[in-house]
Parts: sequence; structure tokens; C-alpha cells
Amino acid sequence: MEWIKMKKIAVCCGAFFVLCGAIWAGDIVSSRAMNRVTKASAAESMVRPQVVLDAGHGGMDGGCVSVNGVAEKGLNLDIALVERDMLEVLGFDVTMTREDDRSIYDEGIEGLSKQKQSDMKNRLEIFDKCSGVAVSIHQNQFTDSRYSGAQVFYSRRNGAGERLAGAVQRQFVSLLQPDNERETKAVDDELFLLDRTDTPAVMVECGFLSNPEEAAKLEDAAYRRQVAFAIMSGILSYRGEEVGG
Repeated sequence: MEWIKMKKIAVCCGAFFVLCGAIWAGDIVSSRAMNRVTKASAAESMVRPQVVLDAGHGGMDGGCVSVNGVAEKGLNLDIALVERDMLEVLGFDVTMTREDDRSIYDEGIEGLSKQKQSDMKNRLEIFDKCSGVAVSIHQNQFTDSRYSGAQVFYSRRNGAGERLAGAVQRQFVSLLQPDNERETKAVDDELFLLDRTDTPAVMVECGFLSNPEEAAKLEDAAYRRQVAFAIMSGILSYRGEEVGG
């Protein structure tokens, strides 16, 4: 049994370090190669850990806009799609709330307010069906352009969410933003998805689109891959702590 356990660890570690090199070198991992690694990882275990990735906003809801006129919704989606591919390489079962530029409100709903309510309700249902963790990806904005840095939010009543937030925040600092002194932040009902779900969930504000330097980074595909990698590393760190602890 110990040999089988070590073999599983070796397979996952091998896939992880290959993925690391591809991301930081800016390479694109082919779908065929990714499928081979995913199938190999899945063969090692019948139970694949679940993750929900929520690309914030979409469709008519563009979110905030960068100083260069780039809408948040597209940046969120790109990071989420890259994140999905990374996690699937490592054998995760990933569910996306959206995979293209749209809101996910029920058909026939009219009016922006009702569409937004329906959209959030449907995202919450996806969160609630997840036996693993859920990550909502967003960008920040403020009236003062000096502010920068990623920050992770969690529900005050969700202890597992707090631990997940800490793991993701630490990886941002360690891998991408060494000068980031922001701390994770507890929220109440102001963030609907985090407040209503019992799934360990966080909202990741990847950076400030109101900061010219950070906006330029987030508009660069290579940097967004690194953001996705930092989030993935946080998820892996959290899982290691939960399983090992």
C-alpha cells in the first residue's frame, strides 16, 4: 500500500513540475499532451478532487474597466480557462460557471436586475454541488490609482474558506507579488456567493485595474498564466494542509 501511495505522489509531482516549466517559460501545453497526463492521473485514483472556477461577470455585465479600457470580464475568463487546464492536468474535476462571454441567467428572464439575480442564483447552485472548493476570479478597482496587489476574500462563517483564502494569498506573495502586504479579508452578506454557500469558497481579486502598472500586467497573457498558477498553487497548498492535517 505504501508503494502505491508513493507512486501516486510521484505521478502528481511529475505532472506538476512539467506544468511549472511550461507556465513560467510561456509555453502552451497541447490539448493532446494534457489529456494524456489527465488520464494517467485519473487512472491512479477513481475519485478526482472537485473545483469550481467562477469567472466573474460576463455578457452585459462587464465588471470594472481598466485604465486602458479593458473590461474585467474577459480577464477573469481567460485566467479561469487557463486555471482549468492546469488543474485538469493534475487530475482535478473542474466545473466552470461559464466558458464564454455570457451571463448564466435562466432563459426568458428580462430586465438587467432580474437577469443578475438569476445569474447569481445559478452560480450558487453550481457552488453548492461541489464537494471540493470554489474560486471566484475577479479584478479590483479603486478611485486612488496607487493601490495594487491581489487580495482574497472569504465568508466569516466558513472556516475552510478562510484557510483556502490564506493558502491562495500566501502563494500570490510567494510566487508573484513579494511586496504585497495585503491580508485576506472576511466578508458577510455583501458577497452573495461566499455568504450563501457552505462549500469552501473564496473570491480572488487578482489586482487593481485602476493601477496603470498592474493593469498593464493583467492585460498581458503571460502574466495572467502566472496569476492562474498562483491560484492553483494555493488550491494545492490548501488540499495538502487539509489532507495532511
